[in-house]
Amino acid sequence: MISSETINDYLSRLASRQPTPGGGAAAALHAAQGAALVAMVARYTTGEKYAQHAELVGRIVKAADHLIVEALRLADADEHAFQGVIDSYQLPSGTDELKTARSAAIKDALVQAAQTPATLIKLAGEVVGLATELFDVANVNVISDVAAAADAARAAATTARVNIDINVVAVKDVAARARLAEQTDGIEEKVVLAADSLARRVRERILA
Repeated sequence: MISSETINDYLSRLASRQPTPGGGAAAALHAAQGAALVAMVARYTTGEKYAQHAELVGRIVKAADHLIVEALRLADADEHAFQGVIDSYQLPSGTDELKTARSAAIKDALVQAAQTPATLIKLAGEVVGLATELFDVANVNVISDVAAAADAARAAATTARVNIDINVVAVKDVAARARLAEQTDGIEEKVVLAADSLARRVRERILA
C-alpha cells in the first residue's frame, strides 16, 4: 500500500515500467501534501499571539489531518481501481457470452476508475478551502506554505481531471458517462481558480 511504504519505494515503483501506481496515485499524494502543509501552517498559528483564532485554527488542523488520511486512502484506491481495469481487459472473449461479460466488466472497471479521481477533485477543493480560511490569520513566517498547499491541491485537481477524462472516453455507456460528467463538470475549474487566487494573494502579501 502506498500509505505504508517509504517515499523511495513508492518513487521506484512510480518510475518503473509497470502500470500502477500512476498519475492517479500521484494526484492523491499531491492532495495529501497540500493538506499536510495546511496542517503545518495551522500548528504554527497557535499560542498566546493567536489565541483569538484558536477555534478556527483548531478546526482547520483537525480537518486537514483528516484530509491527509483520506488522500492517502484515495492513492491506494486509485492503484487498486486501475488494476481492475487492466484485469478486465485480460478477461477471456472466446465466445459471445464471454465477450458480453468482458465488455460489462470493462465498463464497470472504467467507471470505478473514474470515481476515485472524481472524489479527489472534491478533496482538493477542500484543501484549498482550508488554506484560504487560514490565510488571513496564518503565522507570517510560514505564509509561503499556504501558497504551496494551494499549488499542491491545484496539481491534484488538474491531474485527477485528466485521469477522469481518459477513463470516461473509453466508456461506451452514454448514461454512465453522463453520470460521471454530472459529478465532476466545473469542479476542477473552481479549484484551479481558487488555488490561483490564493497563491497570488500570498505572493502579494510577501512582496508588499
